[in-house]
Amino acid sequence: MKAAAAPAAPPANRADAIPVLVATAATRDVPIYLDALGTVQASALVTVRPQVDGTLLEVRFHEGQDVQAGDVLAKIDPRAYQAALDQVVAKKQQDQASLANARLDYGRYRKLAANEYASAQQADTARASVAQLEAQVEQDQAQIDNAKLQLSFTTITAPIDGRLGIRQVDAGNLVHAADATGLVTITKLKPITVIFTLPQQVLRQVNRAMRAGSPEVLALGPDAGNTADQSNGDASTAAAAVIDTGTLTVVDNQVDPSTGTVKLKATFPNEESQLWPGGFVNVRLRVDIRHDAVVVPPAAVLRGPRGAYVFVVDTDGRAHRRLVKVGHEDADGSIIESGLHAGERVVTDGASRLTDTTPVSIANPPESQAPTDQQAQSDQPAQSGGPTAPSADPAKRSEATDPAATPGKS
Repeated sequence: MKAAAAPAAPPANRADAIPVLVATAATRDVPIYLDALGTVQASALVTVRPQVDGTLLEVRFHEGQDVQAGDVLAKIDPRAYQAALDQVVAKKQQDQASLANARLDYGRYRKLAANEYASAQQADTARASVAQLEAQVEQDQAQIDNAKLQLSFTTITAPIDGRLGIRQVDAGNLVHAADATGLVTITKLKPITVIFTLPQQVLRQVNRAMRAGSPEVLALGPDAGNTADQSNGDASTAAAAVIDTGTLTVVDNQVDPSTGTVKLKATFPNEESQLWPGGFVNVRLRVDIRHDAVVVPPAAVLRGPRGAYVFVVDTDGRAHRRLVKVGHEDADGSIIESGLHAGERVVTDGASRLTDTTPVSIANPPESQAPTDQQAQSDQPAQSGGPTAPSADPAKRSEATDPAATPGKS
């Protein structure tokens, strides 16, 4: 009978109303991200080793110092190499003097042979002596260049820009070119790279994004999962967890058959030196943007035997179970492909006690009137007798029960 129908007014004050938290489905552009765990690698890593043997006279750097290419790092005793250089220089001067005399002899024999006062053989021998000494002088010059190079190795300089690590050898030690440890390592931190892997199933999306340009990659802090508000996907708070923003530069040319994953490399400017070589970091690769998508908080989407569904609260204050088709999902929101329209209210907490057409009372306090922790503690005894709103923390939220599988509360 019509007289027994439910009243039109919202049953917010009815004793049997179930307190719930709700959110409004919104339409917005949603970036599609792929999440992975990456390893930070320096864009360049150099182990500085001595190239000659000798005593390490001095160390001119401090551990952890930022250096530029060409900065002097250490000096090896140069005396033995300076003596070797002086020796080959003197040898060249000796050979140059012999060459000058041989050229004079060749000129004399050539004139005598032309006037038949000397044999042609003597002139040819003098000419060969000149050629031999010219080659000797060139060899001496090559030995001088090598000696200068060996002498230059006694001054150890930074080959690249970067930051120095921990010193491995102190001044006064005898160092060798064959030493494996080296003096110190230099890592280039700006820019820096992150290596991560993704399953081969998403390779088509990644390649499509690469063809469209340089996909954006976010490096996230360890608390990234707790910064976004689970009820409204607050992007401003989520942005606070972003360590750095970079671009995808390389997709490996093959899939690892043992794991079914492909390696990718992203490059970050790392201007604030927040990324450190060897560390692990959460990365998010943006592969697409869904425009004008209907989005709800992930906590609003429940799953049962017939698929995904949500509880929609109507204007009469009743919750209705509605099947939906869910697209991309992440911690910021779930895209609803069909079954829900923008502006409709969906239950985000308290759905475990709901069945179809269950009356509900919305327990969401306005943000401007949200009590502080101190006020909440002082008000707790006074509120103990009334209905308690369910926790908004998804970690404390009980698992939703599908009304189709479990009968509702009578």
